[in-house]
Amino acid sequence: MSTSAGSLTNRRSTRQIMVGKVPVGGGAPITVQSMTITKTADVEGTLQQIYALAGAGCDIVRCTCNEIEAAEGLAQIVPRSPVPIIADIHHQYKMALAAMEAGVHGLRLNPGNIRRPEHIKAVASEAKDRGIPIRIGVNGGSLDPELYDKYGGKVTPEAMVESALREIAYFDEVGFDQIKISVKASNVPLMVEAYRQLSEVTDYPLHLGVTEAGPLPNGLLKATAGIAALLLEGIGDTIRYSLTADPVEEARAGRQLLEALGLRERKNVDLIACPSCGRAEIDVIDVANRAMQAFGERKIPLQVAVMGCVVNGPGEAREADLGIAAGNKRGHLFVKGRNVAVVPESEMVEALVEWAEFIHEHGAEAAIARVDTKIAEREAAKDRSMLLDAQGDDVNHSHDRLVEIRKKI
Repeated sequence: MSTSAGSLTNRRSTRQIMVGKVPVGGGAPITVQSMTITKTADVEGTLQQIYALAGAGCDIVRCTCNEIEAAEGLAQIVPRSPVPIIADIHHQYKMALAAMEAGVHGLRLNPGNIRRPEHIKAVASEAKDRGIPIRIGVNGGSLDPELYDKYGGKVTPEAMVESALREIAYFDEVGFDQIKISVKASNVPLMVEAYRQLSEVTDYPLHLGVTEAGPLPNGLLKATAGIAALLLEGIGDTIRYSLTADPVEEARAGRQLLEALGLRERKNVDLIACPSCGRAEIDVIDVANRAMQAFGERKIPLQVAVMGCVVNGPGEAREADLGIAAGNKRGHLFVKGRNVAVVPESEMVEALVEWAEFIHEHGAEAAIARVDTKIAEREAAKDRSMLLDAQGDDVNHSHDRLVEIRKKI
């Protein structure tokens, strides 16, 4: 097992393959994938979507190759793409051969749909000669009928793993080992158990995903539940959110998940906010949402906090790079837990963006050094004292509730 810096667990050791210039497995950073939803024959439209996906954090993009016009489109797309391109193949093995001729960096096959072993081996032989990796994409919704019947007329983790191993055996016959594998299902527990079992019987890199997860927000929750559970166990080398949504949402979600788990370095702002309480001096939800919009896609890899009150805010968010807390209709800015400035409540969001940009460019210490922190600390203490005098220590009246509870006993 290898350890990834900042991760919560040891990662399962796997072989490494190269998808273009992007390494997958073997201790390489976990990659994010998505798929275009344009017609691949629409070269300009597909490239526009590929660039949007790359901008949202996608490392590898898959495009469908279901007809000769799609293969011809790929021949024009691949040289202009900012990221490696994988051709998605289903029933027609000749489309895999055409996609390789078009110059794609990898293939995704669902061998359960390409029924004939000789066709699977023909594709593997050509991929071997060209040095192109293949993902074996086992899908609970398209399992080989023979395996479906063998396991009692239902999809089981054992059936999915056996399907993957059967296809690997075909590749072994032609000496092809540039493989990654997925065993996706729309049922989260089924998907998780299938990957667990597969990880115990092969060291090929694994591509994680909950297939047909659905629209937002439910699809996001389902996909995160399955993918995150496995990543926290050290299983998985590349991931895809399969959402009924703009694929940019898939790329963004994948990137944010890896950053949240400490498996990839942060690229954008990580905005945290308190859930609000009786002491809150502002509409925390509104300020947090406006801050998210203001930061947008700015490449500022800082943790920024929006806190409802100056009484607890700076202390609770002391690990944040930058934060702001409300008090007496003012915003109290703090850097690494230290009060640094006071701004009007109406300028809180603008101040956050300005300070974040400065910290990103010059560092937190330089940001603190440019102001007289004693003034900010004095003003924050004044507002904290005023709020405590007005609201008391027990702003949510929990003591009164305890008294009433005891009367009922």
